[in-house]
Amino acid sequence: MKTTRTIALASMVAFATQVAFALLMLRLFTPQEVGEFSVISQVGFFWMTLALAQAPLGLLANQHLPAPLAAQHAWRASALRGLGLLPVAALAVWFSQLALWPALLWALLLAFCQMGWMLAQSLTLRVGSHWQQAAVRVLPPLTAAVTALGAALLGATLGWTGPTLVVSALLGYAVGAAWLVPAWRHHATTSAASTSAATPLAQADPRSTTLRMAHTLVDALLATAIILVWQRLYGAEETGWMSALLRVLGFLPAVVHMAWAQVALAQGHRNQNPWWLGLAAFAAVIVLGLSCAVALNQAWLDPRWRGVWPYIAPLVLWQGSACLSAAFSHRPFQTPSARAYSWACMALGVLQALMLLAPMGLAQPIDAAQHMAAFALVSSLGLLGLTGWMARLR
Repeated sequence: MKTTRTIALASMVAFATQVAFALLMLRLFTPQEVGEFSVISQVGFFWMTLALAQAPLGLLANQHLPAPLAAQHAWRASALRGLGLLPVAALAVWFSQLALWPALLWALLLAFCQMGWMLAQSLTLRVGSHWQQAAVRVLPPLTAAVTALGAALLGATLGWTGPTLVVSALLGYAVGAAWLVPAWRHHATTSAASTSAATPLAQADPRSTTLRMAHTLVDALLATAIILVWQRLYGAEETGWMSALLRVLGFLPAVVHMAWAQVALAQGHRNQNPWWLGLAAFAAVIVLGLSCAVALNQAWLDPRWRGVWPYIAPLVLWQGSACLSAAFSHRPFQTPSARAYSWACMALGVLQALMLLAPMGLAQPIDAAQHMAAFALVSSLGLLGLTGWMARLR
């Protein structure tokens, strides 16, 4: 439980720092600078996500391998996949109409440093102390925010100009990736038999690379499609209302996954009952939704944000259900069900995509509130069904 509290607190501090970084961008940089950085960072994130193919999860689940050796294998495989995805990233940069050079180079550096940071977080969960587990999550966004602020002040004083935002983000990711260095210093002579006897060897990630990449691709495409479809059907304002609330509420399922499911895999915990945590996180999502409703009702927010109202209930239901699913997401890797889990998640993703795209084929379009209500209901029912299946796994 101490590890869970440490990771949860560190994740919240990291999230607050990322919010501060976002505010710095809006305050100190031009829309053009922010726009170019957003495109490059999104290409890098998509590149990194596909290249990893859920390798950080495998690093936690495969307890039969010594942690440094597992980290080395995960990095090599991810780096090779990343190089293979270079043409895809180049196509994305070309489509964005940014200059291919140096935008592609920046995206590559961001992707590979972020890749190292993600693997380092899993490595420290297995072999790091509590302060190391917290530092690897907090220091990278803090470094990026401080660097961006310092560069902006320096530019205002001395007239210096340069790619401040992308360099700040790159430096932050590099600080996170540095936590992976001990894995390379370690000569993995420890045999699998030296793995702690307290960790059952049945826990593993037996999925093929193809299946992991397919699962990752479905998740990444769905997350991108939600924004793109909303923008195409309902315009920038509706997209802003929906995406802003989704970003706030979506943080809680991410915390549950990082601070509970990943810790359970790293430490081999099998006997805890995740229901209480999932329900508590669901309740926290409800509280956040009610807080937003109160802020709107009391006119604490700019009147232009009143369009958030119809999104509150559907997104609370959807993200609350995601909290329950995240609380049980370690179970398939502690039983011989990891492959079935990926297929079930992909099937749900396809169902969500069909619901997301359905209004585009209707002769009589529906409004954004109805669309989100239907999409959130289907997503919630699917996530609750997935949760029920994982809860029965033993």
